[in-house]
Amino acid sequence: MSLRTKLKYLTLTQRATIRFLSHLSHRHNYYPPPLPPPPPQLQDPYSQLKEDPFQILSNLWVKTFTQSHKPFNNLTGFLSKFDLWVLAYQRTCANVTGSFPHKNSIYINTLSDLLSLKNAVVHNHFQWNSKTQQFIRSPNDKPINFLSKRKLNSVLASKTPPFQDLVVQEVLLMILEPVFEPQFSSKSHAFRPGRNPHTVIRTIRSNFAGYLWFIRGDISEILDKVDVNVVVGCVEKAVKDKKILNLIKSGLKGPPRNCTYREDSGEKVCKRKKKKGQTRKRLLNENEPKPDPYWLRSFFDFAPEEAAKIPNYGYCGILSPLLANVCLNELDHIMEDQIIKFFKPCESDSIWKYSIKDSCHNPSWPEFVPASGKEKTRKMDYIRFGGHFLIGIRGPREDAVGIRKDIIEFCDSKFGIRLDNSKVEIEHITRGIQFLDHIICRRVIHPTLRYTSNGGNIVSEKGVGTLLSVTASLQQCISQFRRLAFVKGDRDPEPLPCTPMLYSGQAHTNAQMNKFLESMADWYRYADNRKKIVGFCAYVIRSSLAKLYAARYRLKSRAKVYKIASRDLSRPLRESSNNSAPEYSDLLRMGLVDTIEGVQFSHMSLIPSCDYTPFPRNWVPDHERVLREYIRLQDPKFFCQLNKLVKQQGLCLPQDEISKIVWDYKTLGVFSNRFNGDKESENASHQLMLAP
Repeated sequence: MSLRTKLKYLTLTQRATIRFLSHLSHRHNYYPPPLPPPPPQLQDPYSQLKEDPFQILSNLWVKTFTQSHKPFNNLTGFLSKFDLWVLAYQRTCANVTGSFPHKNSIYINTLSDLLSLKNAVVHNHFQWNSKTQQFIRSPNDKPINFLSKRKLNSVLASKTPPFQDLVVQEVLLMILEPVFEPQFSSKSHAFRPGRNPHTVIRTIRSNFAGYLWFIRGDISEILDKVDVNVVVGCVEKAVKDKKILNLIKSGLKGPPRNCTYREDSGEKVCKRKKKKGQTRKRLLNENEPKPDPYWLRSFFDFAPEEAAKIPNYGYCGILSPLLANVCLNELDHIMEDQIIKFFKPCESDSIWKYSIKDSCHNPSWPEFVPASGKEKTRKMDYIRFGGHFLIGIRGPREDAVGIRKDIIEFCDSKFGIRLDNSKVEIEHITRGIQFLDHIICRRVIHPTLRYTSNGGNIVSEKGVGTLLSVTASLQQCISQFRRLAFVKGDRDPEPLPCTPMLYSGQAHTNAQMNKFLESMADWYRYADNRKKIVGFCAYVIRSSLAKLYAARYRLKSRAKVYKIASRDLSRPLRESSNNSAPEYSDLLRMGLVDTIEGVQFSHMSLIPSCDYTPFPRNWVPDHERVLREYIRLQDPKFFCQLNKLVKQQGLCLPQDEISKIVWDYKTLGVFSNRFNGDKESENASHQLMLAP
């Protein structure tokens, strides 16, 4: 349609408006406002993939450990690297779907959505928990356009965080964890790479001998809820980047998530009453990950009280444990300063006579501390796992009371948590202190000391000492089994049949329970009574399976099950009414059934003993040790000092030896050997020619 035809069909009002604007433009130099700029062209996501994400993170770890005491003013550069976002997407997919997608298998549309999410975060357009405006979705999610109204309402009302929130949390964790790790205290062992409850138990065995009074504190309230200003104030000491701080602050302002202990939060969980005929198996979707096996869920339910609660602040998700450690890091450093101030050596004592690092540590046994002498050295030590800490004090009880008072005042002023004496208990070593389902106590022993006197005579004397004992709590193990419906009763527990494995075969059931027993044996690896506690676990599991098989195969009692299947339940069982079934050996030969594994640890001789491997007092994880050695090797001053020491001691560097060998080989060895070899070969040939 031409311009004249368009003007023909315009209304009178539109024509008058056009004449008026043209008249104004000619008389008063008035022009209409300019058109908005065209939208920017879409960026190619493949052009943003320039670096290796693991190399980026490695450089960040090296940089943070090199400048551990300096705050970081600019972390937006790492937040803008698209390679980190792709790695975060891969890790999030592994957690959600159960499979780690390869970088080359990600579709172009997904990369474009991920790039849009990165730009939204960098330009402050991202909102937490936005379920209607999502830049990227999980591979398992369906588009909202194809959802019904009922499903859409359920998605909006659900408490499950969007997939894009998980990706942002993963990126922030990858950036912030290297920043705070070198600043954390070595006394903290929870929610950190390279540290776990085993390192806590080994540290207690190595460093906590000789203490009489123990303070066992519970400040796990900070894992439930914490003030936003407190967290941001603690983060600002190391991170000055406003974009990172605004992301954390907006994420903390979300509603509190459900804690591990739902009964303590006071929430009423309404459950619909299901009818008996309503129980049916649910089919998994195509990309939905399989649930954890029964043995793994049972082992996770055995988690001790100190490790059962995981913080979850607002919309921060997996970033919450790191933020909890950031808040409690100030308490750790205060206790480290208190350890140095509290130390008062005594030369008449048998240990810690002169310095805080001096002690008599026998690595082949648990810590042996002589108890002779009236005056003792005043010393204390501290360790924390999550929201629980343990303090050992060598001194009077009044010192422990004063330290408890200081901790209560600090928690009240810093975090707003009011602790009473029941949360921070003072116990003597003779009563036994329970920590991480292990009991810390001491045994008084009277060893015979034999030595040679000045006259050459062998003298035997009886000494007095204490042996630090770290044993697993049998009562706590029984209560955990009772909670999981493996046993009933307290003093004399009776095993119950393992009903969740009722419809599984004997081979599969034995294999599942063997994995559970292996995990339990590894959990009690550093307990003095490892054989006893693992033997009890094996007895409970074996008896529970025997009762299950007695009910499944109609054998009426455990004795008949043991008679047919042996003590370790490795022989096949079958119903007595089904006599026409083929033999197990024939089915096994044809590959129609699996091999039946016997239940492990059926005899005490098969249970491994306690692991008394020496644990260094100033232990650091392997990744920290490698990082510090790498940083030290990058320092040129270190090589200058090393070269000076070599010259002072008259040693020769390996490089000098190699260069000398090469020079001698080039100048002397090649020609002389070659000449000598040619002359010898000529003489040998001449002799052969003269021979008859």
